[in-house]
Amino acid sequence: MIYFRKILGYGIPYIRFAFFNLFFNILYAIFSALAFIGLIPMIQILFDKTNKVLKEPKYEGFSNLKDYLENFLNYKLTYYVNQDSSKALLFVIFIIISIFLLKNVFNYLALYFITFLRNGVIRDLRSKLYQKIISLPINFFSEKKKGDLIARVSSDVLELQQSFLSILELIVREPLTILFTLVIMFSISTNLTLFVLIFVPISASIISTIGKSLKKKSEKVQKEQGQFLSTLEETITGIKIIKAFNADNTFIKKFMFSINRLFKFSNELINRQNLASPVSEFLGVSVIGVLLWYGGRMVLIDGTIDGAVFIAYMGLAYNILTPAKGLSKAYYSIKKGDAAAKRIIEILNEEDEFKNSLNLKDLELFEKEICFKNVFFSYKKNIVLKNFSLTIKKGETIALVGPSGGGKTTIANLLSRFYDTDKGEIKIDGNPLKEIRKKSLNNLIGLVTQDSILFNDSVANNIALGNLNSNIKEIKNAARMANAHEFIEELADGYNTNIGEGGNKLSGGQKQRLSIARAILKNPEILILDEATSSLDSSSEKQVQNALEKLMENRTSIVIAHRLSTIKKANKIVVLDKGLIIEKGTHEFLINKDSLYKKLVDFQIF
Repeated sequence: MIYFRKILGYGIPYIRFAFFNLFFNILYAIFSALAFIGLIPMIQILFDKTNKVLKEPKYEGFSNLKDYLENFLNYKLTYYVNQDSSKALLFVIFIIISIFLLKNVFNYLALYFITFLRNGVIRDLRSKLYQKIISLPINFFSEKKKGDLIARVSSDVLELQQSFLSILELIVREPLTILFTLVIMFSISTNLTLFVLIFVPISASIISTIGKSLKKKSEKVQKEQGQFLSTLEETITGIKIIKAFNADNTFIKKFMFSINRLFKFSNELINRQNLASPVSEFLGVSVIGVLLWYGGRMVLIDGTIDGAVFIAYMGLAYNILTPAKGLSKAYYSIKKGDAAAKRIIEILNEEDEFKNSLNLKDLELFEKEICFKNVFFSYKKNIVLKNFSLTIKKGETIALVGPSGGGKTTIANLLSRFYDTDKGEIKIDGNPLKEIRKKSLNNLIGLVTQDSILFNDSVANNIALGNLNSNIKEIKNAARMANAHEFIEELADGYNTNIGEGGNKLSGGQKQRLSIARAILKNPEILILDEATSSLDSSSEKQVQNALEKLMENRTSIVIAHRLSTIKKANKIVVLDKGLIIEKGTHEFLINKDSLYKKLVDFQIF
């Protein structure tokens, strides 16, 4: 319960609904017990055993309330029986129906108020999870499967929703029902009730033993659900590649392996959970059987208890079975919920190594230079950058070139602070990146990557991410500069056209031009172009290239493996290979020596 207790803290804002639930559950428990007491006078009428009271009783205080109510009911029954036995029977039936009606009304009201608590907690939990996930650094997502994260926000939270009701049943409703029923049972016969209570701890220990392994089984199911969703997400994302390489069977096998494991673990979990109800019912009926033998002797041989009262008592005893079964089910549900809570708490407790401290600076403008000083970086054990040092003056265009895997994109990621350096530091105007507020840093930098990241929204909203305060005129101007306006106008709803999941309704070149328009609209101080025109055809590339060159004027730009024409114009070309700077200089300087850069140009790498 350690993890589940942490989740319960999210219920504090909705505590008023818990009080209402408690209040109506108390009333439900009282009337649930009274429903069986109402059977006693009916049975007595049917067998002509009514205790006749000819004088209306007087109320003499709370201590004598039980006797007063019993005598008053018998007084009324005596009155009706003397007139017509059928009237007395109708009177009792009316009382019984009224008690059951009130019992169910209070049951509904208890569930009504708890709904707000349950759904409120789930809403807040999902909100907190989403905010936490979106605030975590990029390296967190490189180590986690997307499907597993989706499973934690969806199925794990749903599991908690069910468990939340169970915990309230376990703490409030069922115990109260048992408590009030036992109070009435004790008032009828202390010996019989003590006899019943001897068997309750035995039943509880058996049920507890069955449920011990439930949490581990539930963890297996939830973990496999994450794997299954990951495979599904990968399949949908990469469906073109799967079909192009005839990999259908490979992914079907992978998917079937996952759902077969889920099938196996789910069967083990549900079969263990399903054991709760029959075991608790069998134990309950066993108690009832023994009670029938013991109580029957009290009625037939000893004569210490009235037959009608004993029948009602048996109803009360059986009334304990339903909440007892509910408790055992709730116990199992909470075990499952604790496993789900563990997976959710793991995300909520995930450390954000880039978390803003209170003393961070806000940089409104970039004024002087960017300085990489003795930077080392590695992805786990794979060293990507070694002792990298570079100074970029304001207004300069720096081209990063070299073989694939040399560390070019890593430099862009480090400057954007998607990752932190292992050693060394990066400064902007003398301020270490770690001392600059992340939001402030993001405002300075515009990024266009090789992969066009677009969202399932309109064209206008995708471009407007560059500047959320922009108007449609500014959005259209940015689109014109990116050579996107013409094709956007030809779409069904123009700038209001929804482009689908990941922009899948657009061609690769169209998606890339929207990404460029987004960067243009942001008008950043520092521009990073990472293979920015790689998806464009020759005609579009030339037009977008002109727009990018205008955008790069009087702006600090870092260009990665771009067109040769742009690289030629760069103030400095930095050639990287295996994380090291092999050479740097202008195009003319490098092309006139036997350099790696000259070989790249000769082999038409650009």
